[in-house]
Amino acid sequence: MSTYEARLGALRAQLKKDQLDGFVVPICDEHMSEYVGDYAQRLGWLTGFGGSAGSAVVLSEEAAIFTDGRYTLQVREQVDGQNWQYVGVPQTSIADWLKEHAPAGARIGYDPWVHTKGWVESASRALKAKGAELVAVKSNPIDAVWADQPAKSDAKLLVHEDRYAGQNSAEKRAAVAEWLTDNGVDSTVISALDSVAWLLNVRGSDVSNTPVALSFVLAHADGTADLFVAPEKVDDAVRAHLGNAVRLRTPEEFVPALKAMNGKRIAVDPDRAVAAIFGALKDGGATIVEARDPTILPKAIKNPVEQEGHRAAQARDGAALSRYLHWLAQEAHKGELTELSAAAQLRAFREATGMLKDLSFDTISAAGPNGASPHYKVDEKTNRRIDPNSIYLVDSGGQYLDGTTDVTRTIWVGPGEPTAEMKDRYTRVLKGHIALALAVFPEGTRGAQLDTLARAALWQAGVDYAHGTGHGVGSFLAVHEGPQRIGKFSGGQAGTDEPLQAGMILSNEPGYYKQGEYGIRIENLILVEERTIEGAEGRYFGFETLTFAPIDKALVDTSLLTRDELRWWDDYHAKVLKIVAPQLDGDALAWVTEGCAPLAKG
Repeated sequence: MSTYEARLGALRAQLKKDQLDGFVVPICDEHMSEYVGDYAQRLGWLTGFGGSAGSAVVLSEEAAIFTDGRYTLQVREQVDGQNWQYVGVPQTSIADWLKEHAPAGARIGYDPWVHTKGWVESASRALKAKGAELVAVKSNPIDAVWADQPAKSDAKLLVHEDRYAGQNSAEKRAAVAEWLTDNGVDSTVISALDSVAWLLNVRGSDVSNTPVALSFVLAHADGTADLFVAPEKVDDAVRAHLGNAVRLRTPEEFVPALKAMNGKRIAVDPDRAVAAIFGALKDGGATIVEARDPTILPKAIKNPVEQEGHRAAQARDGAALSRYLHWLAQEAHKGELTELSAAAQLRAFREATGMLKDLSFDTISAAGPNGASPHYKVDEKTNRRIDPNSIYLVDSGGQYLDGTTDVTRTIWVGPGEPTAEMKDRYTRVLKGHIALALAVFPEGTRGAQLDTLARAALWQAGVDYAHGTGHGVGSFLAVHEGPQRIGKFSGGQAGTDEPLQAGMILSNEPGYYKQGEYGIRIENLILVEERTIEGAEGRYFGFETLTFAPIDKALVDTSLLTRDELRWWDDYHAKVLKIVAPQLDGDALAWVTEGCAPLAKG
């Protein structure tokens, strides 16, 4: 019996003890985080799945794991199909699957601290139609059988200085207070970790790759706030920074504080607050006002200080990446590098800046067929050699005090030539990237309306990619930050229906993936900026590209590029040379200079 089969058996035994016929296991924590602390990696512990998004349902006789198109290959490689059914979302929801598979009269458990109220309502409706019920557990049954479950981090909070934030915490709290007053609300629950960090200008290290601290905030209409955080995480510097207007309270006081809101009007974000928060407020007699977390939009619209910080971080990071690409050009064709050794070297180049605080996510270092998994995560088991005459994809980023980076480059490893198909697909991805970079659009435009620009050249060849084209990015915060997103329209969900506004930062990352062979993605970060157009009727926007590092020309079929696309390539690489070259010397400088030479002919 395998380790994961034994864990599944242990969970089923615990469910029987708890008088439950099933249990739902998402990758989530009490804050609805995308990336969670080790203590909350319950799905990975149970199944072996290493992705950042997914859920599972365990019944007494069957079990299923739910993942989206990014993880179609990965989930099959990591999770045993003998014990688990593979289910794709959003094609099939957990609620729909439960409606079909849960036995009549079944009691299906869920942890209200890791699900939204909306999910609970939809799953309850689905089960009710089957004569079954959804049951909130008081303690998570996985925690009962996870013998060596890591403890929550006790790392200290850190002050995020105003010279990086561009606005002090009192000003941010005052803006939230004004929003509360305007909406006739007494207080709001801030439960998303990056929202807490942004509002109070604090950072932490409780979650890998995201500089946040485990905590909740109640922000009030008088501009004060209660911060619920473990006392050992706060030192004198943080206390002085927070001042008297932010009351420090323990995590154990959070639920009682919610239950003490009798008669108060409390705003809660249904997409970012777990069901348990709604339950505690309801139990206490509060009037719940469902509304988006008031920090979400101002956090997404970067102020001038944050914009300048991003430019500085991107320039520094681009030089580190350029050194890495030069090193790769010297070493990869020898056939001695692996995905892990290459990722380690890239991290070393970033660390050599002396300013790296962390990676912004685990580097996707993907050789050959591993690149066909868009969110591939290398480990000792999957580690593959970077073979000569193959495609290597590296998606990576850094966390710096002045900004968060995210960049993907796809490299042809010689000494031979890529196939005509490889060059065709790469160039079509490039055309989509350029089309989005050059987009000009009126005020009110949504990400879903721009997404087609990035896919059109691929569609003409009858191919596509199964992930979004662009996500928001934080300022020394989450590398995936809402509310904006560029992707196929999804009924207004996941940010594709959010109007883009000046100051928002997004990724521009179309791709192509051929199962069993290779993956292609080209990613830069872009800043929404206002455009002045003579005779324009209304406000118009475009994008400023923030990321600067050479794009591999070995895979480009110039015959597929228009004159404007060739001009974009040359202009972009002239800027790479201007920004990155002064930070380089010797062979690396010579290599980048050659790599940035004009591509246009005539």
